[in-house]
Amino acid sequence: MKLSSQEEYGLRCLLQVARSGESLTIGELSRLEGISSPNVAKILRVLRRGGFLTATRGQAGGYTLARPADQIAVGDVLAVLGGRLFDSAFCDTHAGVASLCTHLRDCSIRPVLRTIQNAIDDVLGQLTLQSLICREREVTVSPRAIALRMSRDSGAPA
Repeated sequence: MKLSSQEEYGLRCLLQVARSGESLTIGELSRLEGISSPNVAKILRVLRRGGFLTATRGQAGGYTLARPADQIAVGDVLAVLGGRLFDSAFCDTHAGVASLCTHLRDCSIRPVLRTIQNAIDDVLGQLTLQSLICREREVTVSPRAIALRMSRDSGAPA
């Protein structure tokens, strides 16, 4: 999975707001993250429209989280900022010479991409902004831990 710059910068800006616990302006976020102010403004607009931030105008204005950090899933944030790695609707359009993909009815690649997307969704759906407000070495996302969580959820042994 490759993150776009909008996804990475958006998540970083959202984490800055979450860490601060207070309102931050576009200028402050630009300085803290080393991102141009116009780019920060564009990203914050997307995050506000996605329901993750609220904006307050005026001298004491800025951006704050729309809900607590433990109620904001990283997967939801990334979906608003850039979308998914694989979307089954992708198969409905075709850039080739034919009007439809020749593999529309029998595709061996689609199940692999769907499985990868489901695994990504499982991981990112369990991560919240709160779980990322820490140092890098403190983040606990391991394949074994994820497999254990998934097996507990499904009732199957890991």
